[in-house]
Amino acid sequence: MSAFADAGPALAGRLADVLKVDVPSVTAQTERFVYREISEAGLAKAVVALSGGIDSAVVCAMCALAMGPDNVVAVMLPYKSSSESSRTDARLMIERLGVQSAEVEITPMVDSFASMRPAAGALRMGNVMARCRMIVAYDFSAEVGGLVVGTSNRTETLLGYGTIFGDDAWAINPVDGLYKTQIRQIAVELDIPESILAKPPSADLWVGQEDEEDLGVSYEDVDKILYLLHDERRPPDEVKAMGLPAELIDGIVARVAKNAFKSVPAPVAELEL
Repeated sequence: MSAFADAGPALAGRLADVLKVDVPSVTAQTERFVYREISEAGLAKAVVALSGGIDSAVVCAMCALAMGPDNVVAVMLPYKSSSESSRTDARLMIERLGVQSAEVEITPMVDSFASMRPAAGALRMGNVMARCRMIVAYDFSAEVGGLVVGTSNRTETLLGYGTIFGDDAWAINPVDGLYKTQIRQIAVELDIPESILAKPPSADLWVGQEDEEDLGVSYEDVDKILYLLHDERRPPDEVKAMGLPAELIDGIVARVAKNAFKSVPAPVAELEL
């Protein structure tokens, strides 16, 4: 059941409207952004870690439009437990876009680390996988003369749903200002394959992992709540008074506050010498 079941259709409808994006305009802006940033860096290529999910698929398509398919390197970085559907969908995107590609199995890197840190649980090893993937992506950027293009969205950034120096590492990011549901709107217009659109969002960090199950709320609902809290700057109590579950609002507020450090530059001491 939606968290907005008791909030009334008017509120849910208004929020659905404000979260709608002008896809042609957004796509054009992101194309210009990607081309400008890569060109001004004196480089010519975009490197995208392609997971088989919707976010990286959209970013890869944007980069292909901006730079031309020959100047995009899509790097597939599976672990031994990665779902086969992720690999299949990543390869489908590469074929559809006609971009350059490479595949590097990160299993030896991750398992070597795991052998030294046997007490690390699934969450910590998921962070290790994310960081190993970015090691490889950045090495490719050095090899081909390009920038690593990030794929994390605004929902993930606000919730801290990412790994510092892992999927939260990038040289540029064209979609960090877009909520997850807005990226889905763009994906439909960019003709992203149905197999990618239909699959449950997952960071593929362990077998059976799904984002919305971890979050305890659908992306559709959490995006609306984040919009109320951050774009409209409404106090949590006001959002609760709209008929939304108090426990859910408190959980989201606490999660954003706990993870805020991930989305700001690391503090550097200003010393008087």
